[in-house]
Amino acid sequence: MAVEGLKRQRICVSSVLANYESEFMQMKDKPIPINSGWKIRVTGLRLSAGFCLATMTATAVPQLIKPGEIWPDDRGRHVQAHGGGILKFGDAWYWFGEDRTAGLPRTNRYVSCYSSTDLAHWTFRNEVVKFSDPANLGRGWILERPKVFYNARTKKFVMYMHFDNRGYKFAGVGVATCDTVDGDYQYVKSFRPLGHESRDIGQFVDDDGSAYLIFEDRPNGFHIAKLSDDYLDVAIDVHLFTNHLEGGALVHYRGLYYVIGSELTGWRPNPNKYATAKSLSGPWSEFKNIAPPETNTYGSQSTMMLKVTGTKTTTVIFMGDIWKPWTQWDSRYLWMPLEIGDGQLRLPPPKEWTLDVVTGEAVIQK
Repeated sequence: MAVEGLKRQRICVSSVLANYESEFMQMKDKPIPINSGWKIRVTGLRLSAGFCLATMTATAVPQLIKPGEIWPDDRGRHVQAHGGGILKFGDAWYWFGEDRTAGLPRTNRYVSCYSSTDLAHWTFRNEVVKFSDPANLGRGWILERPKVFYNARTKKFVMYMHFDNRGYKFAGVGVATCDTVDGDYQYVKSFRPLGHESRDIGQFVDDDGSAYLIFEDRPNGFHIAKLSDDYLDVAIDVHLFTNHLEGGALVHYRGLYYVIGSELTGWRPNPNKYATAKSLSGPWSEFKNIAPPETNTYGSQSTMMLKVTGTKTTTVIFMGDIWKPWTQWDSRYLWMPLEIGDGQLRLPPPKEWTLDVVTGEAVIQK
């Protein structure tokens, strides 16, 4: 990766040599993590009085995102965060998703957590869920689409997951909590939200901080429902779409709500659709395709829309999964900046693109 955009400084260290020489020598042959995914390896570094060390200070510069390609984490391994969601907490984004790594014990289900300060370079934090059928759903039980909320009142991180048995008859959600964003989440309970079937789920936090669960209800459609004050339950059914869609994603942008859903075609991609409204309770517009229907959303399925508000503009990112059902660990991610505004939404063809999280600017490569 090029060093383009990094500010170079020459810092004379003679005045601070005594304080730092021993620290540098202790770090000999050890990787030093640098912001934005860079690493410097100190090999036989020797400092002496009057020596000036040239350093590179990472600044917020546009970072390259490559839809559909292997997305390596800080360990060089493909990110395992399928069907995932992102939580902004402090100065970092945390990406949670299903860990489909080959060879994991079949009795357990896993959720990985990664962190990033630029949404391009991801650091593995923890296997935050390592459950062994806590709801007694039986052999082949299912955990899908984990989504994490932070409750400022209780200071708890609350994870919702699609919980099901092998035949998809349980059709409920599981809830787990943790005191830290990347700690070991503890199972709390599982249930059907408001008594309805629930399979694919999505998350949404409005500009006023209110938290919502989006869930697919096979007999009726799909719901936008407000969570309880402690986020441990689903309190109010805000809107029911009679359209049978899953993979629900929602964003509030310039006075309008935009919702995206995917047709019920299992692992096979399909034309994802969107609708708009001035209020979450509706009325909602008719659903339209987010991309030319023959592309089947460029082989992906929606999981979230992520709004990045910067100093110059706001970018809304479509987050989609490119599923590979027979090699699930190799499933890829399609992230692209959406063309959105005035009630219109379009997913452009996937190309490499850059994102500056400080300014909010996204540029698609030609």
